[in-house]
Amino acid sequence: MLWPDSADRDEHGQLRIGGVPVAQLAREYGTPLYIYDETTIRAQCRRYLGALGAEYSRPVVTYAGKAGLNRALLQIIKEEGLALDVVSGGELHVALWAGFPAERIHLHGNNKSRDELQMALDAGVGAIVIDNFSEIELLAELTAGRREPFPVLLRLNPGIDVHTHAYRKTGILDSKFGLSIETGDAERAVERILALPGLRFEGYHAHIGSQIFEVEPFVATVDALFSFAARMRDRFGIIPEEIAPGGGFGIQYAADDPDQPADGYAVAVARAAVAAAERFDFPEPRLTIEPGRSIIGRAGVAVYTLGAVKEISGVRTYVSVDGGMADNIRPALYGAVYSAELVSRPTTGTCQPVTIAGKFCESGDVLIDRIELPPFGQGEWLAVPAAGAYSLAMASNYNMALRPAVVIVQDGSAQLVQRRETFDDLVARDVAP
Repeated sequence: MLWPDSADRDEHGQLRIGGVPVAQLAREYGTPLYIYDETTIRAQCRRYLGALGAEYSRPVVTYAGKAGLNRALLQIIKEEGLALDVVSGGELHVALWAGFPAERIHLHGNNKSRDELQMALDAGVGAIVIDNFSEIELLAELTAGRREPFPVLLRLNPGIDVHTHAYRKTGILDSKFGLSIETGDAERAVERILALPGLRFEGYHAHIGSQIFEVEPFVATVDALFSFAARMRDRFGIIPEEIAPGGGFGIQYAADDPDQPADGYAVAVARAAVAAAERFDFPEPRLTIEPGRSIIGRAGVAVYTLGAVKEISGVRTYVSVDGGMADNIRPALYGAVYSAELVSRPTTGTCQPVTIAGKFCESGDVLIDRIELPPFGQGEWLAVPAAGAYSLAMASNYNMALRPAVVIVQDGSAQLVQRRETFDDLVARDVAP
């Protein structure tokens, strides 16, 4: 489950993705290079839609765009029938520019600006997900006098802890996201929204974190949302049209990570929603789940060229690559763990432990702390699986690095979907004094 569905090795041991030799792509497009397998992306979309739809009457699968966006990916997501979550004006602009239907977009974020909210209103997105009281007041101003009230959801903080890195927890009380059920803020927010004629209250959203393998926290989130909705029905008479318990479903980055398939998450959430709707006597609302990482994470493979080797006797051997934290900051940011293999041959026979280091001027720029590799030479290519999510989305120009090219492969053909940046791109924003 680390590699794309179409990954294999030919009779000579050369790695292929989508029937295309990775070495061929590295020669043609250079490295660092990000390769996405279209077959895996489409299959993941269908797994989620199929599993959720088999268990629930009104299923919605939404791609969380913060995991990564480009026009080719958005086209696939659109064709597969998914909706889209965006968290900034930039993501919304890219989505609209790419032709993604505005009515299938939800705008999230904990500090949406006036301009971003106005942009969403003008575009006619499907809903704005309100995160705090300040945003309610901004929307009160911006929607005053509208003929048709604008649909909104309220992001709740359900106070649910999860087993993941502290930086990836978003559903605990001490979080910048959402309005707390425990403190009463969520209930006060509902009351305020219902008093605004420019807003139409649609339902509730929550997101408790990311890279979560257990299904129990998602079941608990569904229960918390329905329980709160029942209290709001009893007080205000409102019936939710949508319940969105979020996403954050985990994927394997290393062989010892749990293997939780997409349909395991979807089925657990759907069954919990069916049971909760029956328990609280609700007609089944739209049930929205938001996979991001697990749609594209395993579909993406990063390819690097092996460079300098530094052996420290009795300590470790550093092997540097031509990328690192500028194209994938996740290991430096919160200790993300990756695997890797040589493009030219599988990891078999005599191997040596090495550390894969990036080329950037930070001691923390280490992609893989320890991995076993067979003998290799400088200039060979290294492939890192499960690199499709949150790597390029958080890429930077640190040390004036050029962000990598992106290729999508399928059925023996490859398409360049984002070119590599150039040195001219680095100075394009500068204004002459």
